[in-house]
Amino acid sequence: MGVLTNFVNKFKNNKENKHYAKVLNNLYPVFSQFGTDIYASDVVQQAISCIVSEMKKISPQHIREDGMDSVPVNGDIQRLLNYPNGTMTQSDILEKIFWSLFLNYNSFIIPTYDLVPSTEGLKRKYTGLYPIQPINVEFLQDASDTLFVKFQFRNNYETTLRYSDVIHIKYRFSVNEFMGGNEAGQPDNNALLKTLELNNTLLQGVAKAMKSSFAINGVIKYNTLLDDGKMEANIKSLEQHLANNESGFLGLDMKGEFIPLQNKIQLVDATTLKFIDEKILRHFGVPLPILTGDYTKEQYEAFYQKTLEPLIISIGQAFSNAMFTEREKSFGNKIVFYPHELIFMNTDQKIQLFDLLVDSASCYQNELRTAFGLRPLPELVGKIAQSSNKTNAENNKQKEDDNQDDNQQDEGEDDSQEDDNQDDDGGDDNAKE
Repeated sequence: MGVLTNFVNKFKNNKENKHYAKVLNNLYPVFSQFGTDIYASDVVQQAISCIVSEMKKISPQHIREDGMDSVPVNGDIQRLLNYPNGTMTQSDILEKIFWSLFLNYNSFIIPTYDLVPSTEGLKRKYTGLYPIQPINVEFLQDASDTLFVKFQFRNNYETTLRYSDVIHIKYRFSVNEFMGGNEAGQPDNNALLKTLELNNTLLQGVAKAMKSSFAINGVIKYNTLLDDGKMEANIKSLEQHLANNESGFLGLDMKGEFIPLQNKIQLVDATTLKFIDEKILRHFGVPLPILTGDYTKEQYEAFYQKTLEPLIISIGQAFSNAMFTEREKSFGNKIVFYPHELIFMNTDQKIQLFDLLVDSASCYQNELRTAFGLRPLPELVGKIAQSSNKTNAENNKQKEDDNQDDNQQDEGEDDSQEDDNQDDDGGDDNAKE
């Protein structure tokens, strides 16, 4: 955190001459971070973990749109996206971002930078990306109506930055003007908590039913008067017989009578438990087959389009909005997060796809190898993958074209020779005449 602290101390804006940002609902734009009640449920944690695990697979790429084409830009920003900071890998920062997003419905990332001279004046050279977890957020404005955001952390450290310099990703952005979540800028979990309470009640019922199965199952009645010491000795003897019994039958003398107790254990049926689990999972858009890993291509594609794709779009636009100036945006610069290659395809479907790509010479040989888990080879760098059938067909076609050209050339030469002969004959005739 030392690098980030040094950065914000260098570029932070003091709160002087600033006031709370104007909001239409007449409330103060001060937000406390954030609730954690729902995370006591294992189903909730599993659902969010399922989404976050998939989002770790996306790959950020700095591109520049040129008409309908997207040109990858491998510069300082791309290196930053590949290596965000000294303590986090690319997958680490993505995991941190999305866990924070589902925990708070808001995720903040601070891009650190140095100002370096360029032909157009001072230019930002980004040095790091740092996800933060503030406990309090305030939105402020100065006299020019520039929007600022003030962060307060658990150690009471505070800093104020221009909002345009902060990457802010919102989830379920609805009634609040600045933050995702409810009107207070927090997750609205009231409906979910009711389902979680019901789920917890059912689980407690199952636990009590299991305990009752180990309770007293019968009473031994002795048809004679016994003192307390002798009765305890008889009970211990009976318990010893029960512990040593392997046949399932136990003998008693005439003085003892076994009276069984009828314990009717009521367990929650599996259908009800499944219904509750699926109701919780629907809140996060995670189908049960996705959670268990027993899904079809169609089920995963629906999960991607319904749950993952909106998040991918949100994070790409949030990064682009904060890391590029208006002038850079006008030239088509943006950051796009691409999903994992061939995300919906099994091996057979990959083979079918690459049959088409290879036949049309639309992929590289190393791209073909890595799609099937093989390491790229240095001798194949830059080489287009083509099928042998297509290559042979092209070679045969080229040979046919060459032969046709040769035949046409030979025919042309024969015609010209005949013309020459006719000219020679005509010349001779004329000479003779």
